[in-house]
Amino acid sequence: MATVADDSKSATGSATWPFVATIFVGSFLLFLVQPMVARMALPRLGGAPSVWNSAMLVYQALLLAGYAYAHWLGRLALRRQAAVHLILFALAALALPIGLIAAEPSVGANPFLWVPWLLIISIGPLFFVVSAQAPLIQRWYAHAGTRDPYPLYAASNFGSFAGLLAYPLVVEPLIPIHEQRWLWSVGYALLALLVAWIALKLPKHEAALQSVQPATPAPSWRQCATWIILAAVPSGLILSTTLHITTDLVAMPLLWVLPLGAYLLSFTIAFAARRGPAEAIAKLAPLMLLLSGFAIYFNQNWLALVFCAVAIVNLLTVGVSLHSRLFDSRPDASHLTLFYLMLSVGGVLGGIFCALVAPLIFDWTYEHLLLLVAAAWLMPGRSPFSRFANLWDGDPLAKKLTVAGIILVAVLALGAKDLFGLVEPWQATRVAVVAILAIAIVAIGNRALFTCAVAAFLLAAGGRDQLELSASPGKTTRSFFGIYSVRTGNDARTLVHGTTMHGVQNLGSPERERMATTYYARQSGVGLAMQAAPALFGPGARIDVVGLGSGTLACYARPGESWTFYEIDPAIVGIARNPAQFTFLARCLPNVPIVIGDARLTLARAPAGGADLLVVDAFSSDAIPIHLLTREAFAVYGRRLAPNGLLLVHISNRFLDLQPVVAADAAAQGWQAMERWYTPSAEALALHESQSQWIALSRDPAMLKRLATDFPSWTPLKPRPGFPAWSDDHASVLPLFHWR
Repeated sequence: MATVADDSKSATGSATWPFVATIFVGSFLLFLVQPMVARMALPRLGGAPSVWNSAMLVYQALLLAGYAYAHWLGRLALRRQAAVHLILFALAALALPIGLIAAEPSVGANPFLWVPWLLIISIGPLFFVVSAQAPLIQRWYAHAGTRDPYPLYAASNFGSFAGLLAYPLVVEPLIPIHEQRWLWSVGYALLALLVAWIALKLPKHEAALQSVQPATPAPSWRQCATWIILAAVPSGLILSTTLHITTDLVAMPLLWVLPLGAYLLSFTIAFAARRGPAEAIAKLAPLMLLLSGFAIYFNQNWLALVFCAVAIVNLLTVGVSLHSRLFDSRPDASHLTLFYLMLSVGGVLGGIFCALVAPLIFDWTYEHLLLLVAAAWLMPGRSPFSRFANLWDGDPLAKKLTVAGIILVAVLALGAKDLFGLVEPWQATRVAVVAILAIAIVAIGNRALFTCAVAAFLLAAGGRDQLELSASPGKTTRSFFGIYSVRTGNDARTLVHGTTMHGVQNLGSPERERMATTYYARQSGVGLAMQAAPALFGPGARIDVVGLGSGTLACYARPGESWTFYEIDPAIVGIARNPAQFTFLARCLPNVPIVIGDARLTLARAPAGGADLLVVDAFSSDAIPIHLLTREAFAVYGRRLAPNGLLLVHISNRFLDLQPVVAADAAAQGWQAMERWYTPSAEALALHESQSQWIALSRDPAMLKRLATDFPSWTPLKPRPGFPAWSDDHASVLPLFHWR
């Protein structure tokens, strides 16, 4: 096992900084290329999560391949390693400037096959070469002096963190994609020069090679498996935490940056030469784990941001704790590349479990609970309370207390509903949760008891109720696009995706069930347009709707009209078509055609001029799909509409002011536009109507004039001075945030 970096002066700061700079630049470029390529691919592939799950696995696989290559390269003489690596750098440069090849998916292309092929061919060589930087340069550093090379991994993750923040905050808002491609190429050339500079400083003769530490036997398979598991749990927690906070808590744009940033920072802290911060954070990790478990279920809106912060801090502390175990168990520098290869394998396995396996086997985010329990088991350390720490460090009562504690928390978790009739039901859960929480705090430092207490705590605090929902058919549905719950109250049934409401149906009578609710009320922008459709387009109006939800808009349909829905998620179609859940479609348009797929792609394949009224309501949460609001997207909408057609765009959003985007797009392409703000009265709120903001657009000014004449509540859409239209080449949500 390697020791913590010593104070040897043989490797001076001047000799170290080229290695640090090279690792930093390589990691910075990697975390720029991922979101940059994602933005390039949006118009061509759509925004389906299945596409991005597939893309993320490609990135993970290429990273694993890069680490495997760095490990293989270690078999060669040092100068030969450098020669091979620089040759691969030159060959990969033939793919510059970075971008996607000119290929389009066929109508029936499987994204799980086509997307990996596209990305591997387009960016595979560049990503592969750059991803090998961190372990390879650390290995070379091991031959440049006697310092520990592992702390350089902190520079790698800090570079990744800087790249992660730089893209959405600086690069995307200020630089168009075609310029980003060339700037990334400049960064690649700089990286190649840094690698060449280091290569020139490497020892010329094999006899000159000296490792940082004496050679040791190769790590056992058991040790490798431990490294894989310690890397897999935090990797999985990134995805499960991101899913939790962006659906169950706050669907805020760019929020995904924070969990990934916390994960990268955890590596930076855990692999730093100074051990004080890592040790202090690791001591707090068990307490943060318990607090985050409490926050999973108690997600009242007014505390959403607080619980979001708790979840992210928990990811950071768990990451520091487990990654510190990795650092403490790091092998001799001669096995450095094998160590990082195992870390990469663990990262891939954690990603596969959360991105692909969990959505197939779970109908809720149970993977998040399982990963928290796994983290509890893997955490090292002693209790922060000296009395309990001494108890678990060898007291004769420890084993008996452990067995008794496990039995007690199991009983409390199973009886949390009513504590077996000992207390009132409304008090039982509180008593059980508090009791288990107290036992868990005492158990810190006792791995078996603490893990069982965490599992019992998650079960008692809400896991048991969720399991009962999962056992009830139709209550919870999960797909690669999200987790949907159907909740039935006294007078209404609601379709919910985390904090986003997809539809509400009033109950009590056939008339109430046909009422348009939420954002689609009769006095909303889309409600007024639907009522005007017969006068504007005649009795045979052709109406397209992007975004199905619970099917509310279907009850505006009249005999003779031709309707088509476009929906990205087959699970939503199953819910909306099931009369046991919602009857909008069953009562109003039982046989309506529903086209499955990303709206921009499916509309582009639809016949031109085939719709009189097109409703775009695909923004399923406050985190919007940018590619549906660009000039190119509006060109697709215009192609689908008849020359005098009417386009309705729903832009209600808690965090973003999307009005300037639509106004700029309209001005750039000659659309006329009006907007309609609707605020329901107290009576309307009782019927589950919601505040909404809709924009109506048409290339025929007479069409908007007729709509405004019939319904004077429409007002002209005013553009924001100087705001540029979004395009596939340049778009950013930062200028649109409600910062107040």
